[in-house]
Amino acid sequence: MQKSLRIKNDIHELSTINRFLGKAGEEWGLSASFMMSLELVMEEAVSNIIFYAYEKGSVVDDAVDIRLEWVDRWLTVTLEDHGVAFDPTAKKDPDITLSAEERPIGGLGIFLIKKIMDEVSYRRVDGRNIFIMRKKVIA
Repeated sequence: MQKSLRIKNDIHELSTINRFLGKAGEEWGLSASFMMSLELVMEEAVSNIIFYAYEKGSVVDDAVDIRLEWVDRWLTVTLEDHGVAFDPTAKKDPDITLSAEERPIGGLGIFLIKKIMDEVSYRRVDGRNIFIMRKKVIA
């Protein structure tokens, strides 16, 4: 089963994404705790695209394509954008042993995504960033 959504690069679109996720989660029988984790992952990943992939102040109607695929207890989330090339999987994990004051700002969102999801991958194809996140859902 598959569902898709296209959004513009506007932070207000996060509520649209949450409604989209909620409908998919309900239809596919995903638990509330799983959906909370998924919403966090999506908020982090999509807000990075919204804030950093496109020129500040520009609104792009087809900024992010979101695809959810549910097959054999695996949820695959694919985010595609045509913004600035950025590989989130190449970002070094922050040193979480440092205090909040010692740690540089940023990087925790990608770290959380890597910790919550079972697999993350990135590729750049034909001027598009393709970020794929997968999670095995245990009943």
